[in-house]
Amino acid sequence: MTRTLDPSRRVTASTVRLLLTHGALILVPVILLGVALSLGIRSTAESRGLAEGRSAALLVAQTAVVPQLDGRPLSEGLSRRERAALARLVDRAVADGHLLRLRLRDEQGRVVFSDDHRRDAEADAGEHGGSGENEELAEARAGRVAAMLTRVNADGDDAGPVGAAAVEVYQPLTAGDPAELIGVLETYLPYAPIDAEVQAGLRVLYRDLALGLAGLFVVLLIITLSVSRGLRRELAANAWLARHDALTGLPNRDLFMERVAEAVAWAKKSGQPVVVAVVDLDHFKDLNDTLGHSSGDELLVTLADRLDAAVASSGTVARLGGDEFGLVLRAPRDVRAELARLAAVLREEVEVGGLPLAVAPSLGYVTYAGASTSPQTLLQRAEVAMYAAKAGHTGIAEYATDLERFVAADVELIAELPHGLRDGQLTVHYQPQLDTASGAVVAAEALVRWQHPVYGLLPPGRFLPLAEQTDLIERLTAWVLDAVLAHAAELAARGTPIPIAVNVSARSVVREEFAREVIDALARAGVPASQLVVEVTETALLTNPARARAVLTQLDATGVNVSIDDFGQGQTSLGYLAELPIRELKIDRAFVTGMSGDRARTAIARSVVELGHNLGMRVVAEGVETTADLAAVRDLGCDLAQGFHLGRPMDFGALAERLGGTGVLVGATPD
Repeated sequence: MTRTLDPSRRVTASTVRLLLTHGALILVPVILLGVALSLGIRSTAESRGLAEGRSAALLVAQTAVVPQLDGRPLSEGLSRRERAALARLVDRAVADGHLLRLRLRDEQGRVVFSDDHRRDAEADAGEHGGSGENEELAEARAGRVAAMLTRVNADGDDAGPVGAAAVEVYQPLTAGDPAELIGVLETYLPYAPIDAEVQAGLRVLYRDLALGLAGLFVVLLIITLSVSRGLRRELAANAWLARHDALTGLPNRDLFMERVAEAVAWAKKSGQPVVVAVVDLDHFKDLNDTLGHSSGDELLVTLADRLDAAVASSGTVARLGGDEFGLVLRAPRDVRAELARLAAVLREEVEVGGLPLAVAPSLGYVTYAGASTSPQTLLQRAEVAMYAAKAGHTGIAEYATDLERFVAADVELIAELPHGLRDGQLTVHYQPQLDTASGAVVAAEALVRWQHPVYGLLPPGRFLPLAEQTDLIERLTAWVLDAVLAHAAELAARGTPIPIAVNVSARSVVREEFAREVIDALARAGVPASQLVVEVTETALLTNPARARAVLTQLDATGVNVSIDDFGQGQTSLGYLAELPIRELKIDRAFVTGMSGDRARTAIARSVVELGHNLGMRVVAEGVETTADLAAVRDLGCDLAQGFHLGRPMDFGALAERLGGTGVLVGATPD
């Protein structure tokens, strides 16, 4: 068993460790935030205390001090009445604890009254104490209230021990209209009551802050853990998907190559053989197109489950892509018997959408027995053997060096075909078709060629058979259609329009979208549908007769001619032939080449000609290689002839030149 569970469904780390790690990472910024907020709150509390001190000082000035003064500037001194009244006021306020100290200063900042008897002489004697100028005093002399937190006797010119905490306020005193500065009131208010009230508020704020930060910590921790767990699951899932097929859960090609390398290392160490095999499902593309991709996926999943369950635990089953699977078998007792058993498992019917379906697998394999061969080469050779099994309809094939048609170079060649399409390496040549009566070129067949940068000009036989087993054939057919129709438009512009035949694979003719793609290509090129001939083989028609009939009927309705290529080689029912919108039959070259000396082949060809004419079809003889062949097909009444004797495939320029001349090829004129 090689399938593994998606790791996103499994716990991959210790929850406790994850909690502690993320908790520590979140706690640090939360603590820093708490410290910053605490400092901000304390600063706000101090500002509040100073504001309350200013308010209290203003109240003292307006309700207690100013009423005791007669409104003269304090620089003129205080009267005995004013001094006595202020002394009583201050003594009572200090005794009640509402005031710690009070001083009056004149306009220049000199002390004129102080409850601590700071003046050395009587004010009415005209002797002044020190001015004690500071920033706060300067602010008050300028008309602005100034306040600060301090302690009693904390100033440098104060005597006595440092006392209680206080709010020192400098309040400008004014009188008259307009108001003029008459002095400054310096008060020391007890900070303890203010601080107690502030501290009570701070405790509530700190409690709420702590609760809020704790809640924030919990929320952030939960969010972080959730996001982190999701990201870890996503990363684990992405890592799993990078090495597994999302549809079937099997290892993908990359992981398969690792398993092959591990098996090779095991084989070298143990001396036991290892088998690398590739399995392809014949005609799966046709089933997928007919039933839909969802049904095709369901079929693949079921077959993957069966194959995975049937392979020993020491082996590996992988999906290499599309309908292709890879196998690694360690030390099998009988390779062919084991692969035959696996093929039988795949051939068992599968019910998809209520329909019983059966697929025919083609298996190719190679055995590693200690030779110096890389895993890549082993897979490549298994694919070569698989293509040989598919082409030979043998079901199972072992790699051998004499599989010349399916050598690794050909597999590499088909891998380069997308680059050839993209880089403009493909070209179209044309083989002319002659009217047997006049000898004039009246049609042509398009034949694709590949101008390979290493191997030179390659005929279609080198790459088309393998391309037809993959989706590349669709891209290649679309490219050929566009190229041919562009040439057809150019011929029409030159005044020499002729129908051009394009070969279409079985994959294309059973696709519902194909008819629309052809019609769209004709519209893009501006070419009449009558200038295009779609050639299909009998085998292609038998792949899905109902679908093929629908596609060809749609093409025929637009004016596109449909031709059956290589007629006589397949098994087309004559009744089925009559139901199809066929306009042309092409007699297979096997009945035409050398026909003049063979009575049996002549009789078969004559029957085909009569059949085609009786059904209202045009008949083309391909494979005319000699003058005798040409005379024979003319005598049988074939409408058109095609072959090397009449003209080899040529590039478009040569075809256009021929059509621009007489249009008659040498040796093709009737006697």
